[in-house]
Amino acid sequence: PTVNYRESIGAKTQFTYLHRKQTGGAGQYAKVIGYVEPINDDITDPDADMSNVFKNATEGQNIPNEYVPAIEKAFHEFTKRGPKTGYLVVGMRYVLTDGNTHVVDSSSMAFQIATKYSCNTTWDKASPLILEPIMDVEVTVPAEYQGGVMGQLLKRRGNVTNTETRTGLFILNADVPLASMFGYATELRGSTQGIGEFSMEYRMHSPVGEFDV
Repeated sequence: PTVNYRESIGAKTQFTYLHRKQTGGAGQYAKVIGYVEPINDDITDPDADMSNVFKNATEGQNIPNEYVPAIEKAFHEFTKRGPKTGYLVVGMRYVLTDGNTHVVDSSSMAFQIATKYSCNTTWDKASPLILEPIMDVEVTVPAEYQGGVMGQLLKRRGNVTNTETRTGLFILNADVPLASMFGYATELRGSTQGIGEFSMEYRMHSPVGEFDV
């Protein structure tokens, strides 16, 4: 089983990156200036926007229009593999405000490289986040097992959202990280003599602390 983690950022951060390389023939030159920022004020909102957005906010011709598509393409390529874990980047806006070119050495390739490294070098300053999928879990057991079931989910980093007793049955709803749910079916059956049942569905992605993904 695998868990689909995500990466995101928590703070607006400026960047200025110059890519310059001189070889025997034509060189490479591209300078990008702008900022990255989170799209969402609250990434834990179940309705949070998980898309990535590129915005060209340049004025004048410091970066000719012919290079802007290459910059946008490089940004979206970057989001396919986050710098910390290799999982997708979500909820990020890349705003290009300025830059510079060289009359001979600038190219689309040079601007793609500059864009990639502007993201990488800015990442650690932008309050990076690792997000994990949170599941809405519903457990149904005979009422006499309610204490044990609640304890099990709390140990699995669960957050109880609702409880209900109905005709001798105890029904519990909790938000639980998917990574903590592996093996739960066996544990639940073992602790309820095979009677307990549960179901779960995706709820949202939420930041996690320091751990090995």
